[in-house]
Amino acid sequence: MLEFIPSPSQGVWYIGPIPIRGYALSILAGITVAFFVARLRWKRWGGDVAKFENLTILAIIIGIVGARIYWIIIEWPRFFGADGTWYHIFFVWRGGLGIWGGITFGFLSAFLLCKYYKFSFLKLADAVAPAFLIAQGIGRIGNWWNQELYGLPTTLPWGLEIDRIHRVPGFESFETFHPTFLYEMLWNFAGAALILILEERLRLGRGKVFALYVMVYATGRFWIELLRIDPVESLGPMRVNSWVTLTAGLVGLALFLWLSKRKTPPNEIVATEKPAKRAKFAQRAKTIDSLTDTSEDSQPVLTDDSSENVVDESPPSPPEEEDLSS
Repeated sequence: MLEFIPSPSQGVWYIGPIPIRGYALSILAGITVAFFVARLRWKRWGGDVAKFENLTILAIIIGIVGARIYWIIIEWPRFFGADGTWYHIFFVWRGGLGIWGGITFGFLSAFLLCKYYKFSFLKLADAVAPAFLIAQGIGRIGNWWNQELYGLPTTLPWGLEIDRIHRVPGFESFETFHPTFLYEMLWNFAGAALILILEERLRLGRGKVFALYVMVYATGRFWIELLRIDPVESLGPMRVNSWVTLTAGLVGLALFLWLSKRKTPPNEIVATEKPAKRAKFAQRAKTIDSLTDTSEDSQPVLTDDSSENVVDESPPSPPEEEDLSS
């Protein structure tokens, strides 16, 4: 029986001089899956797919930059403190992305791009929201590769084994810790499924799905954040990340209630067949209708008036013989 979850023996491989990192692969896998899920949802709603792809790619790039900026701010002493090294802010392969920065920068850039493409931002946010939650879940596997962002020590059978070199100072004597990456991954997957179910049953739309996403993610992130022991800045009784998460959750709740009062319409699925395919079906239906009309017209119909025009085709009777007796 497995008594703990093992950590990987390595998180980077080399193809010649080029490093292939498990952290980066996890992030890219999450982005790829989310992109195609969101694209499918947008297409089913009748949106312009080409413009959506352009917008999404730009928003992803800006979102990644924003996630890095947020993490640098949270980890400011690491780079700009007395013992910090400022140029390490560019060492992205060592990890360090703050999801709230990614959400803020990503959706803010999407809002501005929606103005340019003349899209409904709320509709776009709804299309992306559950896909984004899936991406966050997949991306958390990167923390497993790096042996980072784990929780308090635990002896539970699903405790995560952490190598001594990766243990937080003060916890070197412990071997297994809460696998917060796994908790958040499962929470995000379950949250995405819940959002899709509620979207269908409650006919949510035009921003409500996005607001629900913020509430679901913030709820899970808040209690998971309480388990984590990685050193970050604190503000009063809680870590800065906890305050940000709590604020985001309340904003999501307020947005959901406000949109509910406006009674916004749901995001309807529209026909997405290609024009050539629709024309083919229309022509086929027209042909069937014409054949049906022809078959009906070919059947003779007799009425009372038509009996006068019936030709008597019986053989003529022989002429009567004249009486010659007289």
